Amino acid sequence: MEYAKLVFSHLGSNHVTNTTLWSAMIRGYAYNGPFDNCVSMYQEMCQRGLKANNFTYPYVIDGCSVLGWGQTGKAVQCQAVKAGFERAFSVACSVFRFYLKMADFCEVLFIKSKCVNDARKLLDEMSFKEVELWNRLIYGYVSVGDLKCARQVFDEMSERDIVSWNSMISGYARVGDVANARGLFERMSDKNVVSWTLMIGLHADLGDLRAARTFFEDMPERNVVSWNCLISSYTQNGESEEALNLFVRMRMEGVDADGFTFVSALSACSLLGDLEFGKWIHYLVKDWPKLGVIVGTALVEMYAKCGDVNRAFTTFLKIQNKDVFCYNVMIKSLAIHGMTGDAIKIFYSMQKKGLKPNDKTFTAALFACSHGGLVEEGRKIFSSMEKQFGSGLKLEHYGCMVDLLSRNGQVDDAHIMVSKMPFQPDIAIWGALLSGCRVIGDLKLAEHVVEKARDLKASESVIYVLHSNLHASVGQWKEALGARDKMEEKSICKRTGWSAIVPEINLGAGG
Repeated sequence: MEYAKLVFSHLGSNHVTNTTLWSAMIRGYAYNGPFDNCVSMYQEMCQRGLKANNFTYPYVIDGCSVLGWGQTGKAVQCQAVKAGFERAFSVACSVFRFYLKMADFCEVLFIKSKCVNDARKLLDEMSFKEVELWNRLIYGYVSVGDLKCARQVFDEMSERDIVSWNSMISGYARVGDVANARGLFERMSDKNVVSWTLMIGLHADLGDLRAARTFFEDMPERNVVSWNCLISSYTQNGESEEALNLFVRMRMEGVDADGFTFVSALSACSLLGDLEFGKWIHYLVKDWPKLGVIVGTALVEMYAKCGDVNRAFTTFLKIQNKDVFCYNVMIKSLAIHGMTGDAIKIFYSMQKKGLKPNDKTFTAALFACSHGGLVEEGRKIFSSMEKQFGSGLKLEHYGCMVDLLSRNGQVDDAHIMVSKMPFQPDIAIWGALLSGCRVIGDLKLAEHVVEKARDLKASESVIYVLHSNLHASVGQWKEALGARDKMEEKSICKRTGWSAIVPEINLGAGG
């Protein structure tokens, strides 16, 4: 475009008044950018008294669509109407796409819906309607959650293609409407890999992995998205072993994994604590830095949850363009493994990099302080949340502070914080405070905490166990047994600890 602009600027006065040349430049900017030049050239053209036409208006409106300039786009539309070009097919199509694009830019549902309805009116006025325009309108209604209107458009279509069917099925999949989605799927004469994958995702999202697996096995062909959909579904539903079995099968069938595949498989390893399988996946992701921060973060989390925090930290250092989520994972991982000082250093280093902590970051940092006994550091971070970062305090932040203070014998301060916080304490906060009572042997406060915890009518055993142990620690065996008896009266059982044994999975080539 720079060279085109140079040539255009050197044209003689006879050519500068040529509307076709102006339209060519505007079209070039609409295709290649900068898109604001597309609009500014149109405005200059109008100031020179040149008449725009049906070869000009569509590209100016397209430029407004890309930029999200709603008011400017509507002004150009009005000028096209005044000039008599509103019924020109190219202009009508551009205005139609413009309103659908404005719906994407808007965050208010009412205005989004109005934009889609305006697009519908334009389509109704067109004498010739391409299938692609109908499909765009269906997608527009689906995106605002208006499936009734989307279905009306779908039913009105005289001709449909595979995109029409898939768009409508995806709308039903979004809201978990199995009956309508399946009804359309079964009516389709020509299904493609997208159609099958939508049905897999629909059933998996509803927790019906058996039906999702049936659709997967019945597919005539699969691509990496199909595999990713099923693998991630097994991982998210806690079926990590089957997720890894599918990952191995995918490789054996010669399907190349992508970043999404690796993230799902690494998450499964994290849940199982299977370090060896995780290392094998790391070996397979040879150029993982090129796959982005999400894969790198999944590797960090896998190593940390599988017990190799040093490898997790080494991987973390190699990640380029780390985001806040990546830092959150590293801070929490270091804290869990007792490296609380390093966790706090990472917390401050991310701020030096210009990244703004979010509520999860603060939770991770306060968790580190709690597990490292860093009381003053914790107070400092807690105080800075609203003052420096404007981050609203949440229940989990108060929970971390109560736990921190209670662990370190500052039970009175913890109790004051509980009484003043703007949230109803949950069972975890009362449990932390009761643990603090045990540390300092404060039976009076402990009785008060137990009564408050009982008001929640929670079935958690931790309160009763701590209460019993507290009495036992000072030799009050009758009271200790009484606390246990109350557990039995309320049919509350202490869950037994357990360990997982990971079966050996044949890793195939490279294992």
